[in-house]
Amino acid sequence: MTLVKLTELDNNYRDIAGGEDITNFDVYSDTNNEKVGSIKDILVDEEGHFRYLIVDLGFLIFGKKVLLPIGRSRISYSEKRVYAIGMTREQAEKLPEFKEDQKVDYDYEESVRGLYRPQTLGTTGTSVSSTTSAQPITGTFDRNTYNYQQEESLYGLNEQNHQNLRLYEERLIANKKRMKTGEVTVGKHVETETRSVSVPIEKERVVIERTTPVDGGTVVTKGEASFTEGEVARIEVYEETPDIQKEAFVREEVRVRKEVDRDTVNAEETIRREELDVNTKGNPVLDNRPNVRSSDLI
Repeated sequence: MTLVKLTELDNNYRDIAGGEDITNFDVYSDTNNEKVGSIKDILVDEEGHFRYLIVDLGFLIFGKKVLLPIGRSRISYSEKRVYAIGMTREQAEKLPEFKEDQKVDYDYEESVRGLYRPQTLGTTGTSVSSTTSAQPITGTFDRNTYNYQQEESLYGLNEQNHQNLRLYEERLIANKKRMKTGEVTVGKHVETETRSVSVPIEKERVVIERTTPVDGGTVVTKGEASFTEGEVARIEVYEETPDIQKEAFVREEVRVRKEVDRDTVNAEETIRREELDVNTKGNPVLDNRPNVRSSDLI
């Protein structure tokens, strides 16, 4: 059987259950009303049933913690106390120590149970063994078949000593947190490419044409022909050359902004709930009234 701390079973059990729980209640001996220690936590089984109260005996013995079976306690909510039935502080100090990393297995529980059991099987008394160094009664229980119902005196929740029993239930609490999933950086860089452009240009050239006049070969009169040197015809020749320049202009404008997309995420989780187990012997009259306020019982 696996036992876990109630606080490890659910860190928010106080909020879920509501009201007042017994952790941090002081523990007193019902024999001499001497303070024994205080409740630091509760060990529960896989079904959520209370099995042991973890009692801190205080700084006088360096914060030693021991286990008190739930059936050997009497809870008083009005006094905010838990009374250890038939156990004194001196006896509590001799109990096996419970450590935070303690492996609560059958052997360890037997070392604890053996000090709470009556010396003789079948004894119905409620006192802890007068000698706390007494050894467990061997050969009585089988480690493979043992269950807590076999020892009602240690784990039974009787009406006299436990008039208030709180049942816990888990519920789903949906929260959300904002987390960074990425980053977008928007910048710009320069790309280059080669482009071609066609520019029509003009070039001038000189064309020299030689022709024979109509009256070619005709003899001119004497003195009409004038032979001179140095006569020149001058013609200026031009051509166009391409003049390529670059100019910048705005091609487009980029705006950067964020938009929020909303979605609903459905999640499933297994939650636990404690139900009340009612065991009766004989033919008692049982009036089970659910959801009755404490003030209605006064």
